[in-house]
Amino acid sequence: MQVFVKRAEAPDGLPAHSPELRLLRAVERYGRVRDGARLGARALGALSLLAVGAVHLQQYLWLYSAIPTIGTLFVLNFAGATAVGLGLLAPLERVSARLGGAAVALLALAGAGQAATSFVFLLVSERTPLFGFMEPGYDPPALMASRVAELVAVALLGLVAADRVARRIRAGRW
Repeated sequence: MQVFVKRAEAPDGLPAHSPELRLLRAVERYGRVRDGARLGARALGALSLLAVGAVHLQQYLWLYSAIPTIGTLFVLNFAGATAVGLGLLAPLERVSARLGGAAVALLALAGAGQAATSFVFLLVSERTPLFGFMEPGYDPPALMASRVAELVAVALLGLVAADRVARRIRAGRW
């Protein structure tokens, strides 16, 4: 007895094992991997920025609350990092399809700028007085955690912002 099996066809009429269909599937897989990498960079950048804010809050509560300008800046850094980090973790593209991409780009740029500013201010305060205060360096683990989180946030959020802008420039619109 002979069994005839109909060869499966793709919805567009291509045979199931044709080179064209394999190429289309490979392109689709590449797009999913690329989108996953973009989302991963955005999430890790946001978490790094939240870590920057957490370190600043911890340092404010333990050490810097009594120092007038510096203490206020530490609290503001925590508040800004929390707002931007949570904004980056929110599904802004689903909330506003029209403005979601622009909002993500602006938030990523703001987060990278905030982390870079924190990094530079830390470097300056270790070498010269900043707002009348010089970092004594008596909490090296927190300083190292802050430095690493700031550098990771700058790198990842800078990539996210650049990717968003590049994609919109290629598309010719926001």
